[in-house]
Amino acid sequence: MPDTVITRFAPSPTGFLHIGGARTALFNWLYARRHGGKMLLRIEDTDRERSTQAAVDAILDGLSWMGISWDGEPISQFERAARHKQVAEELVAMGKAYYCFASQQELEEMREKARAEGRPPRYDGRWRDRDPSEAPAGAKGVIRIKAPQDGETVVDDQVQGVVRFPNKDLDDMVLLRSDGTPTYMLAVVVDDHDMGVTHIIRGDDHLTNAGRQTLIYDAMGWEVPVMAHIPLIHGPDGAKLSKRHGALGAEAYRAMGYLPEALRNYLVRLGWAHG
Repeated sequence: MPDTVITRFAPSPTGFLHIGGARTALFNWLYARRHGGKMLLRIEDTDRERSTQAAVDAILDGLSWMGISWDGEPISQFERAARHKQVAEELVAMGKAYYCFASQQELEEMREKARAEGRPPRYDGRWRDRDPSEAPAGAKGVIRIKAPQDGETVVDDQVQGVVRFPNKDLDDMVLLRSDGTPTYMLAVVVDDHDMGVTHIIRGDDHLTNAGRQTLIYDAMGWEVPVMAHIPLIHGPDGAKLSKRHGALGAEAYRAMGYLPEALRNYLVRLGWAHG
């Protein structure tokens, strides 16, 4: 285990503090406190159309009400866009990524061909070894990672066990869009690395992301944090928790008069067998 444990909670400010997010924050907070470490807070506000300051305030207020504290000031992912772009360009310079100038029509044709052949849609790598000078005049390219074409990427998850991803299934994913903005995959890896995060505890809906993000860590020569992907909260019908199951936000339970200690205790014990 690293000398200092650093976890993080990284919500998107598009609404209230969902109890699923509150549970993730709680596990990160408890783990950091148990090991004398820190929990950092990162606001993943790159979706400028949906991110609002009101949602940021609601998340901070919800965490505070639940007694979940964070170390240092909250970090805005959007404000780090220049750093994300820098890393993407570093990868190109190292030969670990490349500029792709495939048009939307070409990409759609790839998807249609894959569907017709019963394959998952994958980018075919047509710009992987081409020189950007061959691009059509005025074309703005994206930056794609040069993923290994054989072998597998292994994630040794603390909850899910050893998970293996065939590299042929991971694709040359986009790191930087043609407008210069980073994709989620790139931004998360760069921020976690720069923040010194040692342990990533998040929902198991991110498990596939772990394989893709490991490719970026490896390409940059960075140490991959310890990962733990915890089960999501489901309703009594077994479906992922949604509005039809009732109250979703911490503020709703607060308004109903529940004590924060009660909500914390309930969330942390979800899924346990008590004897």
